[in-house]
Amino acid sequence: MNKIYPSASAALDGLLKDGLLIAAGGFGLCGIPERLLDAVRDSGVKDLTFASNNAGIDNEGIGKLLRTKQVSKMISSYVGENKEFERQFLSGELEVEFCPQGTLAERMRAGGAGIPGFYTKTGVGTQIAEGKEVKTFRGEEYILEEGIFADLSLVKAWKADETGNVVFRKTARNFNVPAATCGKVCVVEVEEIVPTGSLDPDGIHLPGVFVQRLVLGAPYDKKIEFTTTRERETA
Repeated sequence: MNKIYPSASAALDGLLKDGLLIAAGGFGLCGIPERLLDAVRDSGVKDLTFASNNAGIDNEGIGKLLRTKQVSKMISSYVGENKEFERQFLSGELEVEFCPQGTLAERMRAGGAGIPGFYTKTGVGTQIAEGKEVKTFRGEEYILEEGIFADLSLVKAWKADETGNVVFRKTARNFNVPAATCGKVCVVEVEEIVPTGSLDPDGIHLPGVFVQRLVLGAPYDKKIEFTTTRERETA
């Protein structure tokens, strides 16, 4: 089965429609599936719900989709540094489900493992617990959180082999792995595709069984790095 597609738009062909729940990887601007998000924007689909640690910034990542009003709901942990997100939220244009960071990661992981819900102490006694079932274990209260079962997973990785085995690099591993596993279909963009057998089996972070489609997204610009120079001191 050939999993490699020639472009991000080709990799998403037949998968996109209005009203999808999409799990997107990334941590800040690190490890975001930017080529795939651009393709989602260009497709024109709308009324999307994104489960993602954050919503990018104003002109990067999911922030581009907020600009085009294609997102109706965000399930997120950190939503700072995005003025358009703030504007839409405060004006009632965007529904937001705030979720503690660890809980969000576990909700995705649970969905990927087929677990519909789990109990956690995080959020007990706060607004996070409102409307949720509370249960006592060993004399302490826990709240019920639901696993996330997404229609589509969009993921950014460092390397993949031709069968879809994937390796992430450093911080990009944080949310990309659970996001990848909780979708019915997982599409991964990578910096490099290597021949099957090139990756150390013990170093694979996401087995190819979770990956349906691959696209080579390189080259990338590091949007959070800036060149700073000073004049050379005279002798």
